[in-house]
Amino acid sequence: MESVTRVLPRDDFTLELWFDNGDHRLFDMTPYLDKGVFTRLKDLAEFKRAYVCFDTVCWPDNLDIAPETLFDRSVPLQAVTNG
Repeated sequence: MESVTRVLPRDDFTLELWFDNGDHRLFDMTPYLDKGVFTRLKDLAEFKRAYVCFDTVCWPDNLDIAPETLFDRSVPLQAVTNG
């Protein structure tokens, strides 16, 4: 199972993610924002409090999402090169 090593929450409610296998991926949180405990993340300020802990993305008050969900349901980001 891949572990999240870095997260960058973006203004469009996506998470830019880096994994321990070297993958750089983008995860769309919008489908989750109307479900259960994730509804509080509709507040962009709260969403942007995301951090990495225990190999996955977490938010304050013990909210997290499984790293396998983040990996399996995200899309790879291509490195941007000049030229």
